[in-house]
Amino acid sequence: PYATVLCERAQGDDVPFMQWKFLAGARHGASLAYAHEQGHVMTQLATLDTLFNGMPPVAAMQIRAQDFNGDVLRLAAPLAANVNDKNCAFGGSLASVMTLAGWGWLTLKLREAGIDAEVYVADSKIRYLAPLYDDLIGEARLREDQDWPGILRCLAERKRARVSMLASTRNAAGEPVALLEARFALKYAVSESPAGSNAP
Repeated sequence: PYATVLCERAQGDDVPFMQWKFLAGARHGASLAYAHEQGHVMTQLATLDTLFNGMPPVAAMQIRAQDFNGDVLRLAAPLAANVNDKNCAFGGSLASVMTLAGWGWLTLKLREAGIDAEVYVADSKIRYLAPLYDDLIGEARLREDQDWPGILRCLAERKRARVSMLASTRNAAGEPVALLEARFALKYAVSESPAGSNAP
């Protein structure tokens, strides 16, 4: 966006209207905001990659955080590290990528809220729709009927909460090959419990 100023000459002057577009300031501010946002996203993704590298099975699958826009977290893993005997993606790897996408989404959103809490998978349901012969791309988002601010309030009051997530993996054409619906348990870290509390 930019500001436009029109300066009209005196009546009868044959000099046409002159237009100044003050772009520099607005564009510089927008560039700084974009750079700050991108830097924040890169830090979040690096945080997840560090956590993934600390889990030997996940590190072996070479799962990496690819993008996070606040609503959807995307993870990626190479087919070569997750191939089965049929030369397509191993079902366990598909499940892992989707589950970790949900786990990673919650981990990042809790950190954004300044909450030190543990995230656990409580239960999940997976539908395998088609074989995948491409690299694995898993995406996760909060289920539509979930109230994130309400979940955070529940977590603050009760020191634990449940939340439902949706995840999927798609092929290169964008068609879903697997779908996951999972419930995760959130629990305040021990250090966050009130002094003297014996609550688990």
